[in-house]
Amino acid sequence: MHIAMVSGEYPPRWDGVGSVVYHLAGHLAQRGHDVTIITRTHKQPTPQQEGVKVIHVPWRKIPMAFTRSYGKHALAALRRLNTVKPVDVVHTLLPLVSWNEKEILWVEEHIAPVVSALNGSWIGEREGMKLAAKHQEAAPWKNPNDLAILLTAKHYAKYEQAALDASSLCVAISDSTRHEFERWYTPPEDWWCETILYGVDHLVFRPVNHDHEEDQLAHEAIRTTYGADDEAGLSGLANTSTPLLLAVGRLVARKGHRTLLRAMPSILEAHPKARLVIVGRGHMRGALMRQAKRLWVDHAVTIQPEMPLEELAQHFRSADLVVDPSYYEGQGLTALESLASGTPVVTVDQAPLTEMIDESVGGLFRCGDADDLSRAVVASLDDPEGRTAQAKRGRARVLDLYTYEHNAAAYDAMYAVVTQ
Repeated sequence: MHIAMVSGEYPPRWDGVGSVVYHLAGHLAQRGHDVTIITRTHKQPTPQQEGVKVIHVPWRKIPMAFTRSYGKHALAALRRLNTVKPVDVVHTLLPLVSWNEKEILWVEEHIAPVVSALNGSWIGEREGMKLAAKHQEAAPWKNPNDLAILLTAKHYAKYEQAALDASSLCVAISDSTRHEFERWYTPPEDWWCETILYGVDHLVFRPVNHDHEEDQLAHEAIRTTYGADDEAGLSGLANTSTPLLLAVGRLVARKGHRTLLRAMPSILEAHPKARLVIVGRGHMRGALMRQAKRLWVDHAVTIQPEMPLEELAQHFRSADLVVDPSYYEGQGLTALESLASGTPVVTVDQAPLTEMIDESVGGLFRCGDADDLSRAVVASLDDPEGRTAQAKRGRARVLDLYTYEHNAAAYDAMYAVVTQ
């Protein structure tokens, strides 16, 4: 089968959707399919995979408007591709590609069935920003992308609505995302929508092998860099007195980093040598560090920019606990990357995170509540034996349910049905 995947993100854009499409395409190719990715141009080189071809198209570098610009160029590229090598199924990754109903119906009639993956929604993003503002996160107008979402989400939601109306099949990445579309959009009466939660690369995101010299040295380097380097921490023991906390996500309001920082004084009161590392790109780094200084916790906080995937994976596996305080996610892959790495996660008690995380593999706290966040973190750090058990159960959960092998098999079955 020849599968055309239309995705606005693809490596070297490794964010969320880009990473998912890269791994899903590779696993579909391993299952014997030919896969063509149609994505946006980028200055950096694109990693190659056997059986996967990548076509780059231009796009206007304007917040939100790029989805329509890219969508038009992607459609033209899809038409050309189909004349050279007929396409059997078109897999679009919403919301980063904007096609209207007429365009989708044309693809359905002249090229192939359209499977639209619902990776969260513009209205959901907007509502997440409002919730973050309510809890004193950064103002949306400070970030051009956030401001664009706040002002134009309703306009661009019409392209998502077109996908609901005209696609052969929609696939939501969580039950929570599906419910968003049922609540804020108008699915047709005969709407066909399945739910497939994305997996993670369990070979990249894996626990530390302390018996492997290279692994152990890399672990020690991470712990030493952040001062989380007592003997137990360097040995990978859960009863460390220098616990390393990790938060991964863009430095934007809806990721909840301010709430996490407000929790740090109480966390440090209980565990004075704890250290927090935040990894992400965005406009808020200076503001977050100023907040940390005002709270007298800046000595225990480090904010790192984006980093290569393997380096990020090393941070996941060397941390004692991952904290995810996000106000909105389509699914929330950070939590699964943590579990795959053998690291428990403390996160918000709301969907979609609760579709993957419960107290058997981590902890939950009330969204936006810094006091409850610190309670959940301290309770986890106070129970090293419990965290060790959670780490094992979390890794097992990922291998049982959340891998790209699972995703490729599920999509393969969906493609077979829509192309009958």
